[in-house]
Amino acid sequence: MNVHISQTPVHNAMKKSLRPPALVLSLCVTTSAFAADPIDYPDGYRQWTHVKSMTIQPGHPLENPFLGIHHIYANRKALAGLKAGRYEDGASFVFDQLAYESRDKASIEGARVLLGVMVKDRARFPATGGWGYEGWAGDSRTERLVSDGGVSCHGCHSQMRDRDFVFTQWRR
Repeated sequence: MNVHISQTPVHNAMKKSLRPPALVLSLCVTTSAFAADPIDYPDGYRQWTHVKSMTIQPGHPLENPFLGIHHIYANRKALAGLKAGRYEDGASFVFDQLAYESRDKASIEGARVLLGVMVKDRARFPATGGWGYEGWAGDSRTERLVSDGGVSCHGCHSQMRDRDFVFTQWRR
């Protein structure tokens, strides 16, 4: 997989280690001109269903660039898809990655590293299994990270073809 990365700390870390994940929603980052049909920032996502959290710690294969606390949110259609195993257009997941600090034998949230989203829309994103991918740096709503229409992101997600390209699973 060829991924073109800019020269920010998050992007430089991505360049060092981009391995197919076997866990949560993955986000691949590139920097050419962004897709003609960009995905909107997911306002209100914190009111969606919180599906899971996890922490990637130093030494994990995805440490660069995914070191930190991850929260995964699903809108109503994505939640239904998680339960049914197939997703309707309009299903959307958010991957909220935060730095973390270890203090007093606890990991606590730090600053946002990035916010990633994947949206199901077969008409808009036929080249990537019907999913569109986007990411924003830190707390920015304008500094987009995904700029190849999600092709690079989908390269990682393609290993989850049998689950409609979604890493996250519904815990029963």
